[in-house]
Amino acid sequence: MMNTPTPHIAAKPGDFGKTVLMPGDPLRSKFIAENFLENPVLVNNVRGVQGYTGTYKGVKVSVMASGMGMPAIGIYSHELYNAYGVENIIRVGSAGSIQEHINLYDIVLAQGACTDSNFAHQFHIPGTFAPIASYELLSEAVKACQAVGATYHVGNVNSSDVFYGDHAGVPEGLDSLYGLKKMGVMALEMEAAALYMNAARYGKRALCICTISDHVLKGVETTSEERQNSFTTMMKVALDVAVAMEQG
Repeated sequence: MMNTPTPHIAAKPGDFGKTVLMPGDPLRSKFIAENFLENPVLVNNVRGVQGYTGTYKGVKVSVMASGMGMPAIGIYSHELYNAYGVENIIRVGSAGSIQEHINLYDIVLAQGACTDSNFAHQFHIPGTFAPIASYELLSEAVKACQAVGATYHVGNVNSSDVFYGDHAGVPEGLDSLYGLKKMGVMALEMEAAALYMNAARYGKRALCICTISDHVLKGVETTSEERQNSFTTMMKVALDVAVAMEQG
């Protein structure tokens, strides 16, 4: 166990619930706390990364931002798992669809996470490690999506270290994207693989739930305001998963 507070989280032992929702944006963390949790309390604000704990349907639940990218979520998930006794981390974020049948506002449940990152190198694993979600969290998320009538898809996402890719020489520069598409990868995001690896390493559970905010191949996207409003369904799904894990 690590000592608390940690270098990046100022919370005290016991401040976090067993399940933590992790959006990328600190302001979205605040939005979730104020609109979904009862009696939310700010437990962390180091570097402006807001973390709150409250209750949802009588269950203690926390929400804290991860920042952008695998190095950031790698740090925060490591500290939550190892210093604060967190058992479940559910990433709630946005993703870009690369499949024609996966549309704006659809929910993707990341059963697995491909990646171009070197994050796995630290674990000294021969060959290729396949980062996968917790089956318990995934199965509860499917039930929650069905209960609220959400349009959802289960499968692979791709966690990339690069947001602004150098696509000079199109279409050649998009070869890797079409390669992912033909292998059935649903969408692009930037955090799930590192989160899944940390969960595997420390015997914890993790799941990435994303709302499709843009369609990479169709060239359509949502505004920041539309994203915030459309993410409501995803938040309810993630919170219902947190409740189910506590009751189960």
